[in-house]
Amino acid sequence: MKKLFFVLAIVLFAQSVQAQLFSKERLANLENFDNRFLTWGYFLGFNSYDFKFDYIDQNTDANTDVLVEGQSGFNVGLIGDMRINNYVNLRLEPGLYYTQRNLTFPGFEEERDFLREVKSTYIHVPLLVKLSTKRLNNIRPFIVAGVSTSLNLSSNQKNPDDNSNGEFRMTNSTSYYELGFGIDFYLYYFKFTPSIRGVFAMSDELVRDADPNSPWTSNIETMATRGIFINFTFQ
Repeated sequence: MKKLFFVLAIVLFAQSVQAQLFSKERLANLENFDNRFLTWGYFLGFNSYDFKFDYIDQNTDANTDVLVEGQSGFNVGLIGDMRINNYVNLRLEPGLYYTQRNLTFPGFEEERDFLREVKSTYIHVPLLVKLSTKRLNNIRPFIVAGVSTSLNLSSNQKNPDDNSNGEFRMTNSTSYYELGFGIDFYLYYFKFTPSIRGVFAMSDELVRDADPNSPWTSNIETMATRGIFINFTFQ
């Protein structure tokens, strides 16, 4: 996923540079599309979620850190876009995000103790400000920034069992800030937009074990989601 992120970033950058270097006038597709006050669409994409851990005992070495193995997930959702002016839009992008992270806790010998598979299904709702450049023929680069919230449909926050019974628990809702960029491509019938966005949780998502000396959670100060979204939008 990280390699895909890098390759797509290079492609988007190259497209932008090419458009600026070779700005000969061409037939413009969807000339009045951006003059609409409201537009709608949908997106499909991929995600890669991670966790950032902060520890109470900061002197711990790498051999005592929780290891996180992220897996590629899938996104699908809708888009509502409101035009503020020629260069600023307000966007709402509610979507369904599927992901899995595998956590490896140190100090255990058996897999049932050291491995936790964290499967999550999020209803993710970001409110974003889109800042666009001037349109260059049939492309238009932009950046987006905003805040979001998510509801984890797979959360087991209220489960009375904890890691001593093999249950790793997370909160059922989280808030984030987001930052990304992309390029609008104006095709003959619709606007196609690939984009990349980083997502960073602003709150602790760990539900701690009942035992204050738990070998799984006692040394964790905060656990917060980080993620990369690669979305392909159709409007």
